[in-house]
Amino acid sequence: MLTTRKKAAIIKDAARHDADTGSPDVQVALLSKQIDELAKHLKKNPKDFHSRRGLLQMVADRRSHLRYLEANDKRRYNAVVKKLGLKK
Repeated sequence: MLTTRKKAAIIKDAARHDADTGSPDVQVALLSKQIDELAKHLKKNPKDFHSRRGLLQMVADRRSHLRYLEANDKRRYNAVVKKLGLKK
């Protein structure tokens, strides 16, 4: 789980403007960090199936946000993917 400080740092880094907290760019950045932390947890606790389900839901949610960005603003999509090191 992300602490408030970590979350604020991620939002500040990914935000498009000062008050931006809900754009797809920010959502993808937050989900990516949560996915990384949960993946580490699951490596230590391989039988935690409830957390695994949550991880799969987060991956699907991130994929939806990325699909939306790709369809509506290809330049922002490429910037987010490159910044977070997701694909390519």
